Amino acid sequence: MGQTHSTDLLIIGAGPAGYTAAIYAARASLSPVLLTGMQPGGQLTITTDVENYPGFAQAIQGPWLMEQMSAQAEHVGTKIIYDMVVSVDFTKGSPFHVTTDGGDTWIAKSVIIATGAQARWLGLPNEKRLQGAGVSACATCDGFFFRGKRVAVVGGGNTAVEEAIYLTHHADHVTLIHRRDSLKAEKILQERLFAHPKVSVIWNSAVEDIQSGGTPEAVTGLTLRDTVTGATSELAVDGVFIAIGHSPTTAMFGNQIELDAEGYIVTEPGTPRTSVPGIFAAGDVQDRTYRQAVTAAGTGCMAALDAERYIGGLIPNTKPEA
Repeated sequence: MGQTHSTDLLIIGAGPAGYTAAIYAARASLSPVLLTGMQPGGQLTITTDVENYPGFAQAIQGPWLMEQMSAQAEHVGTKIIYDMVVSVDFTKGSPFHVTTDGGDTWIAKSVIIATGAQARWLGLPNEKRLQGAGVSACATCDGFFFRGKRVAVVGGGNTAVEEAIYLTHHADHVTLIHRRDSLKAEKILQERLFAHPKVSVIWNSAVEDIQSGGTPEAVTGLTLRDTVTGATSELAVDGVFIAIGHSPTTAMFGNQIELDAEGYIVTEPGTPRTSVPGIFAAGDVQDRTYRQAVTAAGTGCMAALDAERYIGGLIPNTKPEA
């Protein structure tokens, strides 16, 4: 039989945003409780070398960074619960009710949602196995490792085109692979892509397989299938970036707070405040643009500071009239 618990502040999610929110909230004597979810540490737990998080002269490992954040959050007074949220009730206002997979109910004056977003993958057998060995979903995270090499980007929207253009700063050549004969990206981005001398486009093609070899094993090429003729071909590359979108982890919040058309939590511009007073969102769950560990941590800080103000009565517990 599950138990009922009460807390001033409940944090849902254990990535850079959640842990940073917990650190700031604990230092403000809010005694926060953090529910980790299924993947404590978030996407950084499947990231190897991290070279763009401030404060480290050498590359660090993503899982190690998350371990350090978790330890710091606990050290300053956060209670970390390894459980997953299955339902929430934000409809009646504060206090809010959250139920976990373990059967417990948490009643909180304020809630910070930091459940993140997951990159959409192609679903190929070698895709997951070769993540960190030439397969990536983040050019700004991993492009640096492909200096002077040949890479491919899979996708046809704004993200794919932006990633391809960004990768030209590092890679020797970038091939954009799209399963149709036209791109969905904005025209100005397409113009920049087509004009770049280091970029080529392969139309009407889908990635059938990712090839690998060497010691240590790494990506060596792609098997492509023509979506019109069905013919297959090979493309030699050192890395492949999957850019077919992200899926924010917001299914349980759909009828509770405002989401945009793609499922991201809508926040008041420049703040972590959601459509429900007392509920705040931080990190990739509300960030469709940057999706970096350092920006997630920044919004986690903002959410904790606003939650402290809300609990202290400095932020109204009702939405202002339009």
